[in-house]
Amino acid sequence: MRLRMFGAIAVTMLLATTIGAKDVISGTWTLNVAKSKYGTGAPPKSQVTVLEERDGGLHEIVTRINADGTTTKWDLFAKYDGKDVKVTGDPSRDAVAVKRIDDHTVDVTNKKGNAVTTHMKIVVAPDGKTRTNTVTGTDANGKPFTSVMLFDRK
Repeated sequence: MRLRMFGAIAVTMLLATTIGAKDVISGTWTLNVAKSKYGTGAPPKSQVTVLEERDGGLHEIVTRINADGTTTKWDLFAKYDGKDVKVTGDPSRDAVAVKRIDDHTVDVTNKKGNAVTTHMKIVVAPDGKTRTNTVTGTDANGKPFTSVMLFDRK
């Protein structure tokens, strides 16, 4: 009897933990250009990113107004398995690999022509209201850079 009761309590706790797990990554995020710091190139005028966790991965839809006024858009889905996924629409990369670190953190590796161009660490603040993307890489002249982009949840 005790074993059954313990089992029922354990299953109930597991279900409560799973159901109560919070998806803090998903949402509509707006780039806070004023609070962001770019290590290379001109910052965009604006960017809106829609992230959705689903099917063991991350769906990303981005609309960016570049510094020159042109618009860049892309829509991709990558599993959290670290395997390359093709990217179209983003001139800075043609492949991405994504790994989930914890509830608030995602690591992204970007590639262009099979070469790694940047690494990005996405971290959602504990309160879920802001997100920081820290990007490290090498610019067109071979100089290392770091950019820190701050996003506000819409």
